[in-house]
Amino acid sequence: MKLFDLTGKVAVVTGGNGGIGLGMAGGLAAAGATVVLSGRNVAKGEKAARGLGGAACFIAADVTKKADCERLASETAARFGRLDILVNNAGIAIRKFPHEYEEAEWHRVMDTNMTSAFLMSQAVYPHMLKAGGGKIINIGSVMTWFGAPHAAPYAASKGAISQFTKATAAAWARDSIQCNCVMPGWIDTELTVGARAQVPGLNEMVLARTPAGRWGVPDDLAGIAVFLASPASNFVTGADIPCDGGYMSRG
Repeated sequence: MKLFDLTGKVAVVTGGNGGIGLGMAGGLAAAGATVVLSGRNVAKGEKAARGLGGAACFIAADVTKKADCERLASETAARFGRLDILVNNAGIAIRKFPHEYEEAEWHRVMDTNMTSAFLMSQAVYPHMLKAGGGKIINIGSVMTWFGAPHAAPYAASKGAISQFTKATAAAWARDSIQCNCVMPGWIDTELTVGARAQVPGLNEMVLARTPAGRWGVPDDLAGIAVFLASPASNFVTGADIPCDGGYMSRG
């Protein structure tokens, strides 16, 4: 369907060399988009880009730094002639009780998960204006709504992402830029492998609470990425959209 056709569109996916970011990138590429993956691990990123095929490529950047964000956006637009889609996926977690965090650890999580989305959104804005509009997909979490004793900065950053999404959606709707937030549940990635190792009983809790009866996989995020990046979602903006196997449906 043309509503979901991304042929001729150019997407940047931060933290796109694995996990949810790569799952979304695969969906965008399959729908016809040219995809630029970004991250700090060059070898991993280039391998991931080769796996996508087509015109996909990797551009190294530290998206906690304003200059790197501006370079990533400008280089993408210069190489491919436009920039239409941004997936703000870069993220980390440090698991401790709130009283155990060092100040630097708090800032590291907030800068990676939230400040990077702010800086990248600013960086792509003029390029999307030039293209006549665009799509920004931020990656939140069900931790926006659920407390976890070992995830204070992570949950705070994801709650902030949700509110940032609403603010940019309201500000940029007149520019034909839609901003939405995907709220993944428990997805089987490198990040959550660490969580299962550090949090006793987590696997059992996730399986018991999730009606789908399984952990998600990165490819489960491909379809929602295509929807939010395509003309099919032109009247959808400022939304928080769970992708969680029904986790949120359990009160």
